[in-house]
Amino acid sequence: MFEGAAALSLDTKGRLAVPARHRETLAPEGASVVITAHQDRCLLVYPEVAWAPIRDQILAAPSFDVRATAIKRLFIGYSRVEKLDSAGRILVAPELRRFAGLEKEVWLVGQGSHFELWSDSAWQQQQDALLAILGNGMPAGLENLAL
Repeated sequence: MFEGAAALSLDTKGRLAVPARHRETLAPEGASVVITAHQDRCLLVYPEVAWAPIRDQILAAPSFDVRATAIKRLFIGYSRVEKLDSAGRILVAPELRRFAGLEKEVWLVGQGSHFELWSDSAWQQQQDALLAILGNGMPAGLENLAL
């Protein structure tokens, strides 16, 4: 389970050092991770085993539906399989960095089954937007949430 947000830096080669506490869960025994684009202009980072059923579901969508084609182009077209190196870093490909506007400062945000990877500026904008949305009350099913 991936939880929490971490402010991190990409190195000059576009590598991201995955926090040590997440490395074994993200890539157990040297398994690969999948990085792909998301429509919110962030990236998604999945353990490869968790990504496989999602990929298969997307690929099974009808090819003549323009929305399904758009989803395939986004999620499958941008997907990259990467391995953590010996220092626990993953390479974020240049085309993915460009898509998400990633520069040096980034945010790795746990979403349970995967991570989102945001540019610093986009994450700050996202925080402002989510606080505005939450100001309108709780969504259905969470009205009785107690913290």
